[in-house]
Amino acid sequence: MSQSSAKIASRIDLLDELRWRGLLHQCTDEAGLAEHLAGGRRRIYCGFDPTADSLTIGNLVPIMTLVHVARAGHEPVVVMGGGTGLIGDPSGKSAERSLIRREQIEANVNAQRPIFGGVFQGACVGEPTILNNLDWLSKISFLDALRDVGKHFSVNQMMQRDSVRDRLHSREQGISFTEFSYMILQALDFAQLHLVNKVTVQCGGSDQWGNIVSGIDLIRRLHLELPMKRQRPAWLTTEAGDAAVREELERRSAAFGFTAPLVTKADGGKFGKSEAGAVWLTAARTSPYDYYQFWLNTADADVGRFLKTFTLLDEATIADLMRRHDAQPGQRLAQKTLAEQATSILHGEGECRGAIDAARALFSGDLASLPLDALEAAVADAPSIDRPRADLQAGVPLLDLVIAAGLASSKREAREFLAAGAVRVNGHQRDGAEPVTAADLLHDRLTVLKRGKKKQAVVRWVD
Repeated sequence: MSQSSAKIASRIDLLDELRWRGLLHQCTDEAGLAEHLAGGRRRIYCGFDPTADSLTIGNLVPIMTLVHVARAGHEPVVVMGGGTGLIGDPSGKSAERSLIRREQIEANVNAQRPIFGGVFQGACVGEPTILNNLDWLSKISFLDALRDVGKHFSVNQMMQRDSVRDRLHSREQGISFTEFSYMILQALDFAQLHLVNKVTVQCGGSDQWGNIVSGIDLIRRLHLELPMKRQRPAWLTTEAGDAAVREELERRSAAFGFTAPLVTKADGGKFGKSEAGAVWLTAARTSPYDYYQFWLNTADADVGRFLKTFTLLDEATIADLMRRHDAQPGQRLAQKTLAEQATSILHGEGECRGAIDAARALFSGDLASLPLDALEAAVADAPSIDRPRADLQAGVPLLDLVIAAGLASSKREAREFLAAGAVRVNGHQRDGAEPVTAADLLHDRLTVLKRGKKKQAVVRWVD
């Protein structure tokens, strides 16, 4: 952690910070946790499911929570679900997951890993500790799991968990023993991290509450039975009396959990979806330009809340920003700040600047000034057609291209658009009198057509 980050950390109380940002939903023992956090540097973990080769914007909430853990001077721990991913978390799922091949899970873990370092570097808080639960879960035999762990779980209580109860009441889907047992594995994660890595706090989304509580309960049960074991851990001396042993166990079995609320939109729509689909946290899945545009399109009803959740701006700065935004909402100052801050944290300031330049060029029509990667990102969602490059020698009537690209349904309609000045080629207005030639190529490979303010298409010229 840098000296500047350390200074920030000394001024931040984790629970207070999460509370005003709207990131504190449930806590197993808030008073006890506050006292625990005040007692020194604590290790706090959150787990992530490797069901894809990237994480979505919904996962950014727990990642940002861990960023605040670091800003408060504690140690964030990321647990990659290389083991639990082989089973699949039933939380929030209405049907059985399809099992993913071991090789794919491993590939997904490796692909997701750089996301955490990127966000933490973007937030200037160093890097988190990253562990893979396959490293310990793969070493536990089925018999050991049943004998040493399963006996601490009541089936009656397990059936009351939302993730299980909802599926049990669905006659069509039901739940397999595999997914039913998932909470045991996640509880075992917390127990392992607590006993071996001295992790004392788990956090996650509100859908993980049951799994978190199960882990804390398992930790306490395992600690209470330790004096009954013939082989005691090194920190338990054989001459200690029962009272001293129990006091030491209670001190060492301190375990807490808290959750953040799942992010929703004010209009009831699903958060994290764009016109192109899910918003991902890797550039290969969602370009920095599209990521920037996602935040830029945030509704006024959501932008204040999202500034608290997805940026590191302090409370006074956000309050002042929202006052200025409310005074002139048409300038979309809050959305621009949100897009700039969130994109810089995930992709870096350079990529953020490129996204801003691409948006400005699209608006002004100065497409020729954009580097190829920025241009491709800016038009990635536009429909495209391929045309032979050789046609450019004689020139291609713009009227024909407008129809071929789907910007007009007939020659009559295309002529009307051209006559009205509604068609632009590479950002410049054209009336159709001149054909499209090699002079209209951007980066020697494509031409961007636009009709009106939003309708856009790309012509790719191929050999």
